Amino acid sequence: MNIRHQLNDIFQAAMTAAGIPAECSPAVAPAKKAGFGDYQANGAMAAAKKVGSNPRELAAKIVEHLGEQPMIEKVEIAGPGFINIHLNNAWLAETLATARADERLNIAKVSEPQTAVLDYSHPNLAKEMHVGHLRTTIIGDALARLLEFQGHQVIRQNHMGDWGTQFGMLLAHLADQIENKDAEVALADLEVFYREAKVRFDEEEGFADRARAYVVKLQGGDADCLKLWQRFIDISISHAEEIYEKLGVTLQRKDVYAESQYNDDLPVLVKDLLDRGIAVEDQGAIVAFLPEMADKEGNPSVVIIQKQGGGYLYATTDLAAIRYRANVLNADRILYVVDARQSLHLQQAFTVARKAGYIADTQTLEHCAFGTMMGDDGKPFKTRTGGTVKLAALLDEAVERATALVAAKNSELSAEEQAEIGRVVGIGAVKYADLSKTRTNDYVFNWDAMLAFEGNTAPYLQYAYTRVRSIFRRAGVEPSSLTGAITLGTDAERALAIKLNQFGEVLDQVAKDTFPHVLCTYLYELASTYMGFYEACPVLKEGVSEEEKQSRLQLCDLVARTLSTGLGLLGIETLEKM
Repeated sequence: MNIRHQLNDIFQAAMTAAGIPAECSPAVAPAKKAGFGDYQANGAMAAAKKVGSNPRELAAKIVEHLGEQPMIEKVEIAGPGFINIHLNNAWLAETLATARADERLNIAKVSEPQTAVLDYSHPNLAKEMHVGHLRTTIIGDALARLLEFQGHQVIRQNHMGDWGTQFGMLLAHLADQIENKDAEVALADLEVFYREAKVRFDEEEGFADRARAYVVKLQGGDADCLKLWQRFIDISISHAEEIYEKLGVTLQRKDVYAESQYNDDLPVLVKDLLDRGIAVEDQGAIVAFLPEMADKEGNPSVVIIQKQGGGYLYATTDLAAIRYRANVLNADRILYVVDARQSLHLQQAFTVARKAGYIADTQTLEHCAFGTMMGDDGKPFKTRTGGTVKLAALLDEAVERATALVAAKNSELSAEEQAEIGRVVGIGAVKYADLSKTRTNDYVFNWDAMLAFEGNTAPYLQYAYTRVRSIFRRAGVEPSSLTGAITLGTDAERALAIKLNQFGEVLDQVAKDTFPHVLCTYLYELASTYMGFYEACPVLKEGVSEEEKQSRLQLCDLVARTLSTGLGLLGIETLEKM
């Protein structure tokens, strides 16, 4: 169900019948102010300018050609040519009944599914995941869930860093360590392991030479070296998998397609770019000059494809990844959930790929950029001593804080219940605090704000869901047993019906624009609208007729299911009791 699309089709047909050029859009949107209808068609002004007509007269002409529309109760022309649209109550009630009978809440899958490749999370396997990996992992996973819900084929690509000169240092250290202990023990703490290797590289005589020798052996395909490297990778990925399980994201080991996967294609790619004249040799390096991205002085943007010594860079690997995703995975959309600070790098890679024909005109390359998570001091989030915050430690603290809050609010719960609720609330709070912000903005990480049970937070929405479900326990009624028609006799019921019906169009918008905060805003507005309905429309009180009770309980059920579905698409769990 997408009311906006349906109205857009209706008004587009009316505009065509009125002789208005097809390129003119009805510009249908939800009304922003009470008293101006439920939706507005705002396209008459732009169309009037194009055809040289009076906007109000053109709006009247559009209305004349609407014909009978079951979903529309009435329309009004306002101001310079706005068309206010009032939806029909009986039609609204019918859509809600249809939604209740459908496990997908009458949200149809797309008629033309696409293949979407999502590049997100991508930790460096030389270190443990830290807070810098949080936003890409959370945002990417929410987009993956939502696109799959719509019926698209989603291919997750966890572009992990598992190659490069640093691995020579790490492998040399690991080779020494496993003489005295097994690899699992040696790599139990990746941060400690990395620091130990770095100290040896900087200070121990002969170690740096051994590390460089390991790089040569690794890149040369030495079997023993590759076996050691693979052991390191396996254990490192296991560390990441623990985080993914704790965070509740859908990434799995099969989704890892790391930098090393593209090794064989890198020399082929460099030769191809040279043969096409897109890259040239410059001072011993292979470089692409991009006049399309020239600076203000007209100097072309420069992309190094291969270093003087023959080494490859991120740009080389990213170009190989684009070729693979476009031509092997046959992606329609390739989405990169990557820090906004990488915008220039990705734009350069996208431009080279387009010039080289590695991606078709029908395929999209999309940078889903995000800002930085900041501390209260307005600087990137760090520990009190200025160190990097491990993601595992952050999530553990979230659960501990949430469990303490739950215990304080409801001491009657058992310790096991408090722990489980604390886990769901704590992890949900961290994820929602991020997802509810416009992803391109920086945001301040604040424990008190994200764990609050008031305002636009996960705890508020999780508790709202629990409160709705508790109504059915108090009534001793299962939602599946409800009968009778849904009636919308009050303004509060009608407002809730419209808000429930907007779920589908919100999902369409997020899928198109890749901004999860739009879904968060909708869920918060739905919960707020429900509170207005609950205060104005008694559900279980004496004096409420059985017909009203049955109708209002059905509205409650739809709210609970919509909240649960929406939060689930964000990767956030709900609870039956809090």
